[in-house]
Amino acid sequence: MEAPAAPVSLARPPLGLSVASFVSSFDRFAVSPMLVVIAADLRVPLSASVAAASGYYLAYGLTQPLWGVLSDRFGRVRVMRLALLGAALAGLVSALMPVLGALVAARVVTGACFGAVIPTGLTYVGDTVRPSVRQRALTDLMGAAALGTALATGLGGVLAGLVDWRVGFIVPAACALVCTLALRSLPEPPRGSGRGGLGMGRYLGMVLGQRWALLVFALAFTEGAIMLGTMPFLATALEHSGVAAAVAGLGITAYGLGLWALAKVVKRLSGRWPVPVLMAVGGAQMCAGLALVAAHVSMATVAVTALLLGGGWSFLHSSLQTWATSVVPEARGTTIAFFASALFVGSAVASWAAGPLAEDGRYALLFGVAAAAVVPLTAVAALTRRRYGALQTERPRPQPE
Repeated sequence: MEAPAAPVSLARPPLGLSVASFVSSFDRFAVSPMLVVIAADLRVPLSASVAAASGYYLAYGLTQPLWGVLSDRFGRVRVMRLALLGAALAGLVSALMPVLGALVAARVVTGACFGAVIPTGLTYVGDTVRPSVRQRALTDLMGAAALGTALATGLGGVLAGLVDWRVGFIVPAACALVCTLALRSLPEPPRGSGRGGLGMGRYLGMVLGQRWALLVFALAFTEGAIMLGTMPFLATALEHSGVAAAVAGLGITAYGLGLWALAKVVKRLSGRWPVPVLMAVGGAQMCAGLALVAAHVSMATVAVTALLLGGGWSFLHSSLQTWATSVVPEARGTTIAFFASALFVGSAVASWAAGPLAEDGRYALLFGVAAAAVVPLTAVAALTRRRYGALQTERPRPQPE
């Protein structure tokens, strides 16, 4: 049978887990409004400074399978604490780097370490919260990450414009160190008899041999490319139009606020609305937001777009995320890791590809392509999730031994 719940609340994630997710999200999004300032300070083109973001995302994504297998084998909390310690050290080193190459290398290590936190936290929720209320608990965790995003996008630009962009790396690094100590009291979920003895190849085989898991990973890759790959360019689009970095960062704070507020709506609707409907509503919001900013870039349109993207992420991503926790429950850590890997590899590829468009100021094309791509993503996600649900009803999946 699936491992019994750990001795924590079965309705929501523990506070320490939410704080760690907040810090991880803050670090990931703080760099977006700082890219123009970093480029100017280090005397490099904007398209080159984007590597500080895309390199982070790529490392964040590519290390996910490793973190997932390690958490399945050695425990969720142990892996999170080790990763947070590494992120704290690498984040502090990032703030000291004098040239772009060294900065990118330090951000790659930071991303690789912070990459363990949210996916392992999602797995922890999957281990300890019963399926009937799991999406609600996951939206609580998403809400904490959303607050981190909102503060990062606002404070990142303020710190870069009014103080120094290096402070934007020091703050989350210090918080990660505090979280490392705070998570000592978090109980480790039981992993079931003999599970710790399974080899890494066995976990990988369980996941990669499941066709529904592969489909969810493909959807996550596409979502990451569309959503996270274009997000960093909302602030740079404003800065290209003459808006100061501190103000541009405040413009995309609406993303985190929208995500936080609408995650609460999703929590209420979960179990009442079919999952494919939640996905369709999320995709519609994302498409509308990207189309709006493709038509015109201003503080007003960027703020509205950021708000709609936050709402779209709450509806669509939380549904994909919950789906990912159920497709291979006997190797949930590895599954969630591949899911997150696909998401952030997609974002890294897209942000790298979009860099030259941003350098040339071709934001209408950049955001227009992203808006168009949301339509097939949403259609495939909703239709296949409906099919998956029907098959699960007809042939209930047996619980693993």
